[in-house]
Amino acid sequence: MLFQFEQDFVDSLRCIPMAIRLKLDVCGIKLKLNEWSKFTLADRQHLVEDPFLSGMDRIAFGDRLRLLTRERCGAEPAALTPVVNAEWDDITTVPAEVTDKARSSDVTITPAIWGKLSQHQRFALCKLSRPGHENKNFIPACREFGLVAEG
Repeated sequence: MLFQFEQDFVDSLRCIPMAIRLKLDVCGIKLKLNEWSKFTLADRQHLVEDPFLSGMDRIAFGDRLRLLTRERCGAEPAALTPVVNAEWDDITTVPAEVTDKARSSDVTITPAIWGKLSQHQRFALCKLSRPGHENKNFIPACREFGLVAEG
């Protein structure tokens, strides 16, 4: 799943899309952009398309990513603690960072609205709300998700 707000790099997948960032967080793998850039376009497309619903899917994805990183970069990717009970998985509570970013952008995201968003959409809003993250895509994401009017 690739978002419209990622369209400026979707053809080449030169940046790590949100679909991969979600998979990385859940698998507990830190992949740097310079490592991602050493993957072929076919590698990147397969990683985006890899199923990620079951525990077995997640294990297979992590194994594939580690193998690719060893093959293309000559080293293991850094390990992180896998994210469990993530803020984006809680459909009843809008995370404070998302609420703050939304408020500062004149966007209202109620718990009812939050609960209707997909896991990928909630993940993207969480990532785009973090301090220190380039947040230029927050409003385009909100537009894409139907949270603000086009314009």
